[in-house]
Amino acid sequence: MLYSRAMARSFVSAPRSPAFVAVAALLWLAPFPAPASALEQGGAGVAVEIVDGDTLILDNGTEVRLVGIQAPKLPLGRKGFKAWPLADEAKEALARLALGKRLALSYGGRRVDRHGRMLAHLHDPSGRWIQGELLGLGMARVYSFRDNRALVAEMLALERTARAARRGIWGHPYYAVRSAGEAGRHVGTFQLVEGRVLRAETVRSRTYLNFGEDWRTDFTISISGRDRRLFRRAGFDLEALAGRTVRVRGWLKSWNGPMIEVTHPEQIELLTE
Repeated sequence: MLYSRAMARSFVSAPRSPAFVAVAALLWLAPFPAPASALEQGGAGVAVEIVDGDTLILDNGTEVRLVGIQAPKLPLGRKGFKAWPLADEAKEALARLALGKRLALSYGGRRVDRHGRMLAHLHDPSGRWIQGELLGLGMARVYSFRDNRALVAEMLALERTARAARRGIWGHPYYAVRSAGEAGRHVGTFQLVEGRVLRAETVRSRTYLNFGEDWRTDFTISISGRDRRLFRRAGFDLEALAGRTVRVRGWLKSWNGPMIEVTHPEQIELLTE
């Protein structure tokens, strides 16, 4: 079900779960500003419907996917799809932040996705950065793409703080950071995986970061030759990751064991030894 403007009035008196009350209290934190120089302004509209924790509809009919983040998913009519834990709480958090407010849209990369949704950063009239608020509440995690990388560093910092405080999704085992050894149990899902890179090898222009002795079965990160250019431009030496402990995020596939295909540098975080 979508939230409408009329439904917003029910928030004032309707009873709420303890989880929602905790989220609502945190919404009064100081707003997270997004550096204006990193984004291009692109119109505005009033949020009249909330689809889920990272998608809403404006009064002009425009559907906006909040770029750079992934909130817990709802079925939204998909047969056999089970709601992720805290999906309803994430949707309510976005409603509290955005519903009925005039939001400014801005862009830091590709503007429209394959579903026709706008890929925008959102700010309310006070300057509050909606993506930053959701990440700070622990109601979303960073989800970036090679053609939409603006403010990812700032978003990662907010996510780390929320995770350290076990806010929102970070207090639920469904969203736990996985070890490289357990990655194979989560193929087909989006995960954050941590481990020490055993070897870094380039074969036919593709780089593989291997986390175990057997590349046929152990967890691996794969980077194509095309995407390696982004790493070079960022001064990111992939071969130098051998022996380093990293955190990588992405969709786990099964390809000679569990594998995440990385397309841009922000997907890999170097961890302190």
